[in-house]
Amino acid sequence: MITEDQLEQECLSWFREIGYQVKHGIEIAPEASQAERSDFRQVILQSRLRDALYKLNPDVPSHAIDAAVIQIANPNIPGLMAANRQLHKWMTQGYPVKFMVDNVERGLRISLVDFDNPANNDWLAVNQFAIQGGKHNRRPDIIVYLNGLPVAVIELKNPADVKADIWAAYRQLQTYKNDIPDLFVYNTVLVISDGMNARCGSLSADQERFLRWRTIDGEDQLDPLGQHQDLETVVRGLFRKDFFVEYLRYFCLFEDDHTTVKKIAAYHQFHAVRTAISTILKASKPNGDKKGGVIWHTQGAGKSIEMACLSGMLLSNKELGNPTIVIVTDRQDLDGQLFGVFSGAGDLLGENPQQANSRKDLRELLANRPAGGIIFTTIQKFAPEPNEGKFPVLTNRDNVVVICDEAHRTQYGLTGHIDAKTGSIKYGLAKSLRDALPRATFMAFTGTPISLDDRDTRAVFGEYVSIYDIQQAVDDGATVPIYYESRLAKLVLDDAMVATLDDQVDELFENEDDISDQERAKSRWAALEAMVGSQPRVDQIAEDLIEHYSQRSATQPGKALFVAMSRDICVRLYDAIVKLKPEWHSDNHMEGAIKVVMTASASDEQYLQPHHTSNQQKKDLEKRFKDPGDSLKIVIVRDMWLTGFDAPCLATMYVDKPMKGANLAQAIARVNRVFKDKPGGLVVDYIGIAPQLKEALATYSASNGKGQPTLDASQAFDILLEKIGVARDLLHGINWSDFRNSALKLLPVCMDHVLELNDGKKRYCDAVLSITKAFALCSTLDEAAELRDEVAFLQAVRGALIKDNGDTPPGRGEGIDYQLQQLVSQALVADGVNDIFQLAGLEKPDISILSDDFLAEVKKMPLKNLAVELLQRLLKDQVKSRFSNNVVKQRQFSELLQEALNKYTNRSIEAAQVIEELINLAKKFREEAAIADALGLNPAEKSFYDALADNASAKDLMADAQLVEIAKELATKLRNNLSVDWAVRESVRARLRLMVKTILRKYKYPPDEQTSATEMVLTQAESLAEIWSV
Repeated sequence: MITEDQLEQECLSWFREIGYQVKHGIEIAPEASQAERSDFRQVILQSRLRDALYKLNPDVPSHAIDAAVIQIANPNIPGLMAANRQLHKWMTQGYPVKFMVDNVERGLRISLVDFDNPANNDWLAVNQFAIQGGKHNRRPDIIVYLNGLPVAVIELKNPADVKADIWAAYRQLQTYKNDIPDLFVYNTVLVISDGMNARCGSLSADQERFLRWRTIDGEDQLDPLGQHQDLETVVRGLFRKDFFVEYLRYFCLFEDDHTTVKKIAAYHQFHAVRTAISTILKASKPNGDKKGGVIWHTQGAGKSIEMACLSGMLLSNKELGNPTIVIVTDRQDLDGQLFGVFSGAGDLLGENPQQANSRKDLRELLANRPAGGIIFTTIQKFAPEPNEGKFPVLTNRDNVVVICDEAHRTQYGLTGHIDAKTGSIKYGLAKSLRDALPRATFMAFTGTPISLDDRDTRAVFGEYVSIYDIQQAVDDGATVPIYYESRLAKLVLDDAMVATLDDQVDELFENEDDISDQERAKSRWAALEAMVGSQPRVDQIAEDLIEHYSQRSATQPGKALFVAMSRDICVRLYDAIVKLKPEWHSDNHMEGAIKVVMTASASDEQYLQPHHTSNQQKKDLEKRFKDPGDSLKIVIVRDMWLTGFDAPCLATMYVDKPMKGANLAQAIARVNRVFKDKPGGLVVDYIGIAPQLKEALATYSASNGKGQPTLDASQAFDILLEKIGVARDLLHGINWSDFRNSALKLLPVCMDHVLELNDGKKRYCDAVLSITKAFALCSTLDEAAELRDEVAFLQAVRGALIKDNGDTPPGRGEGIDYQLQQLVSQALVADGVNDIFQLAGLEKPDISILSDDFLAEVKKMPLKNLAVELLQRLLKDQVKSRFSNNVVKQRQFSELLQEALNKYTNRSIEAAQVIEELINLAKKFREEAAIADALGLNPAEKSFYDALADNASAKDLMADAQLVEIAKELATKLRNNLSVDWAVRESVRARLRLMVKTILRKYKYPPDEQTSATEMVLTQAESLAEIWSV
C-alpha cells in the first residue's frame, strides 16, 4: 500500500538529488540536539539566515546584519498579502540598512539572496515541520527554505486514497494560511500534489489558478518524465537552483484592485521569457539583425504578465547597459490596460513606466534619452507630421528594445502604397518605428498566428521564438475551449436581403483592417450598417437574445457581451431589449442588468447621450461586469472591451459585426478565460462570421498550431447524445418513460436500479456529469432543447445518489454538478430533491437517536437497494460524528460497516440480509452512546476507557469503575502535558509513555497488556490533540 509518508520521502529524495540539504522537522525542532529555532512559533531558521547574510554581505558591520535578521524575522506588517509583498521586495532588491563608517552615515541594501551564483545560497527541504499557531498547531508536509526563509510549501496527499486528491491539499493550504499565516509571509510558490498530479499557485491564487508545471529544462519537451509524473517534474523543473532564483526575482508580480493579488508565471511564460532574453541579446549586438522574434501565445495565456517579466529582466541585464523599453500597442484602451499592469509591477521593474499621451509627448520622452525608462505608446503616435517626409530619428542607441503587442496588424506594414489623393508614396507605421529608432531591437507578442503571406511582420520582428497554442493552453487548464453557434436561421429576413448582406460583408472584408473613421461613413459600410440595423432586425435580435441568454444561463451561469456594428445599433438594441425586459433597466450606472459601453461625443444626438459615461463610470461598469455576483449581466459594445479585456466570468459573446483575422480572434477570445468550472465559452453568430472563422483555422493549422480556434456547438451535442445513450443503457430494465409527470415517484425506483448494478452508482454519476457539461455548451440548440426535460430527470437521479454522501467531487462543494446549474426545477420536481429520505417517503431522523420505529420502517421498504444506501449513509455519518476522535470505536465500527457493505457489493448476500446487519449495527451505535452516559464519562474520557478496554484480559480482570478512574486520570494528565510536537518528538513521547505506564501500574492494569495499551492510549491522545489545542 502506498502511503503519504512514502510519497513525502520520495519527494525529499528528488530535492536531495538536485543539491538541497534535507532535514526532518524533528531534527531541527526546539530542544533537539541540532535545534535551529527556539520555539515552535518561529517559521524562519534564524541561524541560517544570519550566516547567509554575513556570507553575502562581507562589508556590512555585524550589528547591522543582526538588526536586519531581527526585522526580517519579525516584520510586523498588517495583512498577509502586504507582508508578503514587502518581504518579496526585500528578497529581490535587498534590505535597506544604515550604519556609521568613520562618523559618516552610510546606507545600502544588504542582499538576502545571491542571484548571480545560486549555489552560494543555503538550500534546504524540511518535512513535518511543527508550527504553533494562534489557535491550532499545524505540520506542513514539506517546506523549502532559501537562506533560512520559507519560500515554498508543498502539501501532499496519499495517492492511494481516492478522496485525498490535490484539491484536499489545496483546502489544507487555505487552512494553514489562516492558522499559521507567518509561514506564508516569505512565500514564493505553493505546490499541491497526490503524487501523480501536481499544481503550482501563488499565495493569493484561486483553485482554478493552480496549474501544472510541465517542463524541466525548457519548453521544447513537455512532460519529459512521462504522464502522471507531475510532482517530480515540478521539483526538478521549478526548484532547480538557477531556475528558482530567477523565478523569485523576475516572475512574481503584484497587482492592486482593491485587494492585493500576487501573480506568478506558469511554465510556458517562464521559458518563453528566458528564450526571448537570449534572442534579444543576440539581435541587439552591433552585428545583430535587430529582430528579437515573435512570441505566439494564444489569447488568455497571460501575455501581459510575460511582457512585464521580460521588461524586468531586460532592465536589469548588464549586457544591455540600462536599456530603454518601448511598449507599443495599436489601441488606446489596450495601451491603458497594459500600462496598468506595469504600473502595479514597480517592484519587479525597479522604476515606474511612463505613458506618451500625444505625438509630441512621445518625441519628448524618447528624443536623446541617455538610458533607461519604460515608455508606453500607441503605434499611431509614430505617424509623421503632415509636413514631414518621414519620421525623425529619436535616438541612435542600440540598447533600445521595442515590444509590440498584436504585431501582425496592417498598421505595422513596411510596404509603401500610392496615396490616391496626392499621388505620393505612403508607408505603414512600422517604417516610422524603424525611422525613429533605427538601431532598436524589435520583439513581438501575438495571440494569433502570423499569416503565411504576412512578410511585413517577419521582416520587422523575425520568426517565432516561442509557441503556446490553443490545445496546450486547454490541456494545461490555462484557457477553456470556445464553441460556436450560428443564430442566422433565427432571424426572419427575406432572401434578397440575406444575399445582399452576404455580398456586402464579403466586399467589406477585403480591407476590413484598414477601415478608418472616415471610411465607415462611406457608402459600403453605411449601406451594410443600415441593413444590419434595420429596426425589424434589431427587434428580432432583442427577442432572440433574451430567449437565448435565459436558456444558456439555466445551464451555464455567466456574463454576456454583445458586439454591434455601430453606436446607433448598440443603443437601439438596448432600447428594444429593455422594452421587453423593463426590469433590466436602470438610469443609475451602478444598477441594472444591461448596459451600453461605448465612446461618446458632446455632439452626439439626444438618444445616445443617456449612455455617455465618464472614465470613472466606465471603470465602475468594468468592475461590475467582472464581478460574478453583480447584477450586471449583459453589456453591449461596438469596439470597447474587445482586446485586452479580461473578465473570467464572461461566458457568452454575441457577434453582430463584421470582423475577421486577428480582430475576430482577439474578440472571441474574451470568452476563453478559466472561471471556476466553466466548461467552455460560447460565440453566438448573428451576422455570418463562419467563413472568417474557417479562414482563421486555415492560418492556424498552416502555422502548426494544435487545437481549433472554435469548436462547433454541434460537437458538444454529439457528446450529449452519446452520454445520454450511456445513461439510458444503465436504466435499461425499468420503465421511466413517464418522468415528465411522475418524476418524484420514479426517482427512488431509478436509484434502486442503479445501485443494484455492478459499480452502477459511479458509472451512472460519471455519465450524467458528462451530460451536464455537454448540455451547458449546447443547450441553446433546438435539438438539445428537446432533451432538456430528460437531462433534468437524469440529473435529478444523480443528485439524489450523491447528495449528503461525501461523493461530491473533491473541492467542488458548492454544487452537485460543479457549478453548472441544474435543470431540476419547478417543471419536474416541485420542491427539488431535498434528500434521499424524502424520496423514500421517510422523515430524516436524528442520527444520534436512530429509533426502533425508524429502523423498522427502513426494514419494510420495498426498494431494498435504496434502503441499503440510506442506512449506510446514516451509519457513516454516525461513525464520523460520534466517534471522530475515538480511535478504537471508529476503527471497530468502520470495519464492521465496511465488512457488511463488501458482502453486499460482492453480491455474496442479498440486500435484505445486509439491511439486517446494518440495522443491528445501528442498534450497537445506540447502545454505545448509552454506555458513556451510564459511566459518567465525557467523550475524551470515554475514548481512553475504550483504549484500555480494548483487550479481553483487562475487561475480565478489572471492574468498570477502575477503568473509568484510569480513563479520567489519563485524560487530565495527558491534556496538561502535551507540547506542540509531542507526536513526532521521541523524547517527549518517551516521557509521556512513562507517565502512562506509571498510571497503569498504579491501578494494577494487567502487565502483559500494558505495552499495547500504552501505545493505544498515546495514539488516542494524538487524535484528541487537535481538539485540546483549541
